[in-house]
Amino acid sequence: MEILESLAGIRDTFNHHSIFAVGVMLLAGYLLGKLVSRLKLPEITGYIIAGLLMGDAFTGIVHTQMGESLKVITEVALGLIAITIGSEFYLTKLRRLGKAIIIITLSQLFLTFALVAAGLFLLGMSLPFALLLGAIASATAPAATVAIVQSLRARGRFIDYLYGVVALDDAGCVVLFGIIFAVASSLFQTGAEEISRLSMVFHAFRELGVSVLIGAISGFLLHIFTIRKNNNNEIAIISIGMIFATISIAISLHVSPLITNMVAGSILINMNPKNHRIFRILEPITPPLYALFFIIAGTELQPEVIIDPLILGYGVAFILLRMAGKYFGVSAGSALSGSDRETRKYLGFAMFPQAGVAIGLVLFIQASPLTALMDPAQKQMVVTLVNIVLFSVFVNELVGPMFSKLAIIKGNRMEES
Repeated sequence: MEILESLAGIRDTFNHHSIFAVGVMLLAGYLLGKLVSRLKLPEITGYIIAGLLMGDAFTGIVHTQMGESLKVITEVALGLIAITIGSEFYLTKLRRLGKAIIIITLSQLFLTFALVAAGLFLLGMSLPFALLLGAIASATAPAATVAIVQSLRARGRFIDYLYGVVALDDAGCVVLFGIIFAVASSLFQTGAEEISRLSMVFHAFRELGVSVLIGAISGFLLHIFTIRKNNNNEIAIISIGMIFATISIAISLHVSPLITNMVAGSILINMNPKNHRIFRILEPITPPLYALFFIIAGTELQPEVIIDPLILGYGVAFILLRMAGKYFGVSAGSALSGSDRETRKYLGFAMFPQAGVAIGLVLFIQASPLTALMDPAQKQMVVTLVNIVLFSVFVNELVGPMFSKLAIIKGNRMEES
């Protein structure tokens, strides 16, 4: 006991400062990342476990109060991840793959929504809440995808499909959620009639439109500012400055920084092939940021939600139905679009990770005016929804990267054979 008290005292002496937390997180993430890689698991899983061990659920080295000061790291990492995904939307590739990517994206998006919503409704959940969870289930986790692809240094047609579907999926998810939120609100027996149904749909399309506009302007300006530069240090400074500014503008205007930076990357790469160098210059600074992103995500996981039988039952159903929707949706879309065998067989596995977008959507429900008008039982159900999504994220952030890594390795191997 004395040893534990001494360790707790050392922890409390230093863990009030976020720089200490960042340093310890990087070291712990590195060690656990190397440990799990020896077990043939992706390093991301080690980062998330490191975060879980360092969070309030276990050691408390990274405590809840640090959340706000560490938030900037996750925002910057997401911005870099998004602009990297956007850079894969090169028109030459899109002309070759565009139709297939759209068909696969829509197929897995709608099948996931339908399976999750119908399954939870049949298990006894009220229809409006089942519809909302179905829409949330369609979201994926671009961060995990990019990190695994970069760690494996994977390239090829399979990766082009993967990046394309992941990028379009989150944009489609935002629109689908806006429409379903409007439909679900009309089904509640509350004062919800005071809220305009059309305003919910308008909100989703407005967010998407403003995100695209900001991203297009950002990508164009970054191209103008860097195209005549030849010094890599100058290009890095200008690029990072523009990315930071774009992230902050998107957040301040309450639109998606993920979609904004995806569009910026897409515009940038299509303005001039020379802009590929920007992504090569930025690549060396991304590993520690990506590691911190997943470690911080791990600190926010709440294993205690597993204790509640209701959360456990609905949560397991949500996870399994979502996986089935993603896998068979991609497989069906690949067949419809005439895609190759490796895409049809393995791409669906890479859709399993789920994180920030899903959490953001369920927290939007919790904070919406609609929830304020609900009766106590319905408000409690909203809390249940939040915990179901947190449980899903907890599981999918741990096992999802394993499936993604398997899919990328197998898909590329079949492609090369």
